[in-house]
Amino acid sequence: MLEEKVTIITGGTRGIGFETAKVFKENKANVIIFGSRKETVDKATKELGVDGYYPNLNDFEEIKKVISEIKNKYGRIDILINNAGMSANKKIENTEIEEFNKIIDLNVRAMFYVTKAVVPIMKEQKSGVILNTSSMVSIYGQASGVGYPTSKFAVNGFTKSLALELGEDNIRVNAVAPGITKTDMVASLPKEMLEPLIKKIPLKRIGEAKDIANAFLFLASDLASYITGVVLSVDGAIRN
Repeated sequence: MLEEKVTIITGGTRGIGFETAKVFKENKANVIIFGSRKETVDKATKELGVDGYYPNLNDFEEIKKVISEIKNKYGRIDILINNAGMSANKKIENTEIEEFNKIIDLNVRAMFYVTKAVVPIMKEQKSGVILNTSSMVSIYGQASGVGYPTSKFAVNGFTKSLALELGEDNIRVNAVAPGITKTDMVASLPKEMLEPLIKKIPLKRIGEAKDIANAFLFLASDLASYITGVVLSVDGAIRN
């Protein structure tokens, strides 16, 4: 479905990002993953058989340099998936200013920086797909860790607005909003915490990372050629 499509996936060394890289590679894309540390990038690239980089996502000049290297090597950039992010669960009175800023820096500012570096290339090509990882909390909010839903509401606004801006350049912009998904963090939760959450899901299971990866695959492919400005919920119809 993605024959020779040059794809950058941030946060691609584990969880949803890693599984998405795997699914895209299986569909013949040329995949490049970004991670936070050399050792995790080296491990993931070896396992996946893809290229990888570990730029500081809050350093725009460093990002531009890496994006330029990728463009020079592959000749184009077809798909960008802004997946890098972090969550939070502390009450506001227990949240340090630095903790809130760190969430915004990675979940919002880094998304803006990487996208800003890639857009001129896609405009020159007159084609491209930008996909962002949102969350179910961007729709419902959450009872603690206010920085995380705040950042994901921003992801949705970024997605919808950029779709309007870039449509005339044949660049589509969408987001995927995962529900509770079986990542390392969720897998470590005790059974007594998971069971009440599963009861809220009509499909009676939590999502697999591949469920989210397949949503990204669809939105990146030509099957979604007339879809832009959408935040696609992949959450088993969970409701608060």
